[in-house]
Amino acid sequence: MREPEHRDVKDAADRLAGVIRPLTVVPADAAAVPGVRVHLALEFLQHSGSFKARAAANLTAALLEAGAMPAAGMVTSTGRNADLGAAWAGQRFGVPVTSFLARDAAPVMVERLRGFGADMRVGGASQAEAQRAAAEFAARTGAVDAYTHDEGLTSAGAGTILLELVQAVPDLDTVVVAVGAGGMFSGVTAAADAHGVRVVGAEPEGSRALRAALDAQEVRDVDVETIAADSLGAPRVSAAALAWARSADIRSVVVDDAAIVAARRFLWERHRLVVEHGSATALAVLREGAYRPEPGERVGVVLCGANTDPADLGR
Repeated sequence: MREPEHRDVKDAADRLAGVIRPLTVVPADAAAVPGVRVHLALEFLQHSGSFKARAAANLTAALLEAGAMPAAGMVTSTGRNADLGAAWAGQRFGVPVTSFLARDAAPVMVERLRGFGADMRVGGASQAEAQRAAAEFAARTGAVDAYTHDEGLTSAGAGTILLELVQAVPDLDTVVVAVGAGGMFSGVTAAADAHGVRVVGAEPEGSRALRAALDAQEVRDVDVETIAADSLGAPRVSAAALAWARSADIRSVVVDDAAIVAARRFLWERHRLVVEHGSATALAVLREGAYRPEPGERVGVVLCGANTDPADLGR
């Protein structure tokens, strides 16, 4: 599957106009990165609580436009934000969504998926078993797997974040995004490359799939052991993400869990923002100095999700 391009992101923006919430951008506290103008892109305010709403909405709208949405609709089985995004998009466009979860799935996830109208099904004792049950369901009914069906469309949907960010900050030099499987990274980089904006891909030390792929010059599986695994726990990055990382003006940087926890706490203490550890990873690379902006550099930080428990802010 080809990597998303700028025209794909522009097409996604047209589809999503009036569907998604506009991006809110605010200046960071001056103490965030002294001497650097940092702007926080509050994408966690999006429907479903993360950027996955953009991704899923673009996929859903494109399939409906093409008359390619099956009667069975879409199926999800990640147990993460992608499921919430697909369930919200399904509800928004009137498309059925069937969600398979593990028996011990977090009650808050079950509750939110049900609230978005998803048909909830227990797929087994583990999420891996749920994914197998979802694959069998898709094979039997023709339902589209909302996570894997067309990564180009989902990435392009996520890339619309950058188009709105440069509208809010026209003189933007750099954007920092957290990297898991690389969908948001690919879409944002496709748009950023066309606008002359550098992309910094931020990863936890314990989940460095992009860095491993760049080092090996091919996609590689990595072990995942990080506090941010709930949103940045992909064992491998997409081929599209690696392709963009090779060809565009990007920096790949990693930070440890302690820096991620500190950045998340900073966002709460200075801004009263509660985000996922994955979102905080993007700010952590600046505060830790893993990426050092030049004096006067204008930097945007995408805070991409907030489906988290605020009770653990002190940990």
